[in-house]
Amino acid sequence: MSAERRTENMAASPFRLDGRVALVVGGATGIGRAGAEALLAAGAVVYIAGRRTDVGERTAEEIGAHYVPLDVTDAESVDAAVARVAAEAGRLDVAVNGAGTGLNKPTEETSDEEFAAVVDTNFGGVFRCCRAQGRVMLAQGGGSIVNIASMSAHVVNHPQRQGIYNASKAAILHYTRSLAVEWADRGIRVNSISPGYTETALTAVSRAIPERLASWHAKTPLGRVAKPEEMGGAIVFLASAASSFATGTDIVLDGGYGLW
Repeated sequence: MSAERRTENMAASPFRLDGRVALVVGGATGIGRAGAEALLAAGAVVYIAGRRTDVGERTAEEIGAHYVPLDVTDAESVDAAVARVAAEAGRLDVAVNGAGTGLNKPTEETSDEEFAAVVDTNFGGVFRCCRAQGRVMLAQGGGSIVNIASMSAHVVNHPQRQGIYNASKAAILHYTRSLAVEWADRGIRVNSISPGYTETALTAVSRAIPERLASWHAKTPLGRVAKPEEMGGAIVFLASAASSFATGTDIVLDGGYGLW
């Protein structure tokens, strides 16, 4: 096949994102970074956002993206970051919201402050980001938002105790569905992915406990945890025209954990 023909086929692929502008919140590390790299490979112009400027700028340089500072717990910061991307790039076609935090603690030992921190980061952060991204996308006539939920929105994890985290991820799942209906007639698709246990900083402490990791493997039909890059394909699918009839959809990528 000639080079010209290969180029033509790539341009025609519904999975391609050539010329599209994407913002990945939490894109400096973990699943967010994997998503940013996958979007770049699909041809998108990618901005990554996060509150740690040193990590964000380093990742952006390594993968060929742009970086904007953003704190998901601060509405002014979120609004400013989204406005900056829209101003610099001229539009915002794709948004991936992946910033989050965890808490492995029995409910009876959880303080109000710990509860608020998890819920405000995980669910509150998605709310603030979707609100700002939606305003831009509504004004331009459409776009695609992909929120990062978790298999913990569907199952109760074991043996660790993480009820507040689970609830915050379940909130993201239903909020995604609600936005999908709210914005469907105005050109915005809103979907989510629900990763299972993945090799990220968020699971590092638990993965270092041999009996806990063994339990995760035993409860997962594929017998292992995921690598972050295994989430990239689903993000590209939901961001692209390949999923043009999908909204309010959640793709569970848990290695089969929820089947048993």
